[in-house]
This record gives sequence, C-alpha cells and structure tokens, in this order.
Amino acid sequence: MQQKKKVCHITTVHYPFDTRIFHKECKSLLKAGYEVHLIAQHEKNEIIDGISITGIPKAINRKDRMLNLGKIALRKAIEINADVYHFHDPELIPIGLKLKKLGKKVIYDVHEDVPRDILSKEYINDFLKGKIAKIVELYENWAAKKFDVIITATPHIKERFKKLNPNTININNFPMKNELYEPVNWDKRENTVCYIGSISRVRGIVEIVNSLEYLDTVLHLAGPFENETLKKEVMSLKGWKKVKYYGRIDRNGVKKILSKVKVGLVVLYPMPNHIYALPNKMFEYMSAGIPIIASNFPLWKNIVEKNKCGICVDPLKPKEIADAINFLLKNNSISEKYGITGRKLIEEQYNWEKEEKKLIEIYKNLTKSPNV
Repeated sequence: MQQKKKVCHITTVHYPFDTRIFHKECKSLLKAGYEVHLIAQHEKNEIIDGISITGIPKAINRKDRMLNLGKIALRKAIEINADVYHFHDPELIPIGLKLKKLGKKVIYDVHEDVPRDILSKEYINDFLKGKIAKIVELYENWAAKKFDVIITATPHIKERFKKLNPNTININNFPMKNELYEPVNWDKRENTVCYIGSISRVRGIVEIVNSLEYLDTVLHLAGPFENETLKKEVMSLKGWKKVKYYGRIDRNGVKKILSKVKVGLVVLYPMPNHIYALPNKMFEYMSAGIPIIASNFPLWKNIVEKNKCGICVDPLKPKEIADAINFLLKNNSISEKYGITGRKLIEEQYNWEKEEKKLIEIYKNLTKSPNV
C-alpha cells in the first residue's frame, strides 16, 4: 500500500480554524488523500476533523509573533518532514526560504496585496508607511521567484506575481456551496442586518454603527475587534444600543446568523488593498441567499449591481449606508429576489468546489514521482 504524501500548512498570524486555511484548503487536501498537518497558534497538539494541528505558543504581541514564532514554526515544520510546505503569512517568507534550502517543495499563499495593505495599517506611522511598503515589496518580489508555486487569493494579486514566478495560480476564496446555506422562507427572517468578519476601522465598523442612528433595526455583529481601543470607541457610539455583538463565532454560529437576517454588509474603506479585493464575506452572504450592501468600488459594482444581488454605496457615508439598508428592509420582494440571484451565482460560478480543483492539481504536480 502506497504511503500517503504528507503536506504541512504553516501560519503564525491566522486563527487555526481560519476558513480559507483549515476549512477549505486543508480539508480539501485531506479529502484528496493527503496526510495534512497544520502549524498554528494553538494551546496543544491535536487532531481535528482528520487534520493534525501542531500548536505553537500564542504570541504576547505583534513583536513577539514576528521575532519568535517563526523560529518555533520552522523547528516544528522540520520535525514533521512533509513533502510539501504551504505557508500563509508574508512574515514567514524567511522560513519558506530555509525550507527550500533543505530541498523541500514550498508554496507561498498570498492572501493580501501586502505592500498595499501596509498603507492601511493604523499602527504604522504615516511617514514610514510608504518606505516600509516599498521595502516589503522589493523583498517579497525577490523571494517569490524562489518558491515552487505562488497561490494568490485574487486575480489582481496574481497579475503582480505572475511576472515574477510563472508558477502563479489564483485560487479565489469563494464559499463552499452548501456550508452556510439554510433554506428559509423570507417572511420567517428577521428585519435585521449583519456584519461578520474581522472588525476594524478600515472595514467600516464606525460608519456601520453610525448608520444605525437612522434606522429601526438590529445589527448582528460577529468577529474579533482589531484592538481594545477601537472596541471601546465603537461601543461608545449612539448606534451601539442597536447592536447584538457575539464576539468570535464558529462556522455554525455564522450559519445561524445568516439564516435569520435579511441583509449582509461589506462596506470596506477605499484603500489600495480593498478596491481589487474579493472579500470572503461578500460571497458568504450571497451563498446564504441574502442581498449585499457593498462598497461602490468598480470591481464590486460589476459583481453586485450588474448581477442585481445587492446595492453599492459610498462606505464613508453612514446616511447612504442607512438608506440602502432601509430600502432593502422595506422592499421584501426586491430583497428576496436579490438573495435568490446571489445564491444562484454561488451555485454556478463563485464556489469553492471549482477552486479546490486547482489546488489539488497543484499538489498532484508537486508530489508526483519524477519517474512518472
């Protein structure tokens, strides 16, 4: 009996049960017959849903994570002795390069356009942002040429890396067709809205909560706040009294919220890293059969408004967000139709089942015998 090929995903930044890493990529590889390991910040070593999680200590802060966790992750990765290593964070590029020097197959999974993402970081001094972004881009470009495969999360990021490494493949972070779908009669849904995902200023949380001042509804809010300072600020806003906050929730919790609301919000600021992004939450709302209120970026308008599955607004204007919410909550027939259209798009086009085929093909090519 042929021994299973061993693959190892590594992240020091992401939650171990991250949707893209754990629930999509790792589970798809497990289903395809690989022995799958995941190194991530976790309190212990354990097997969850067939995936072997190797826990590394939780970082005290960002500096501790960047200086120390990579070294620990590298040691654990070498111990696992996988056939393919697949890392997910730009700060792990040095670890990826060291694994390459050991003769290993290495994949760099680029979730964000990192240099552009740096320009939106509040914790970095405005004067230094441009310089840091440039240095990071030069280093990332140099390193990208050395990896066996670059996987990107959007076509826009692929365009950048394809010039550097011909083995660059885009794998969109689209939802699994039926994971979050619960058929619910529209009249059984609450007249409420939701935002589910990481909560930060540039993802529009202040404007979302401020928009509630104009509305008679409830916002179901789930996800971790970027920091305690922002959390306190948002909780002090007048609109917060209309928020039901859940904190971080699991996938079943996400499904429960999406099965009872009538609108999903994804109103990210017009930052360089956002305008070409394809946010997972937007497609998850579509997969649940609810209409979207999204930022009015040309790429998003081409998906949302062209396909008639939601409304695009200026994300910096709470009143405009409120007007769109009000319209959808007061026009049930239109909202239901938008939801049905979005759901159909997931079934036919924007789904993980299509994307995972590309992932499996990458691994087949990397692990096939040289004599075949």
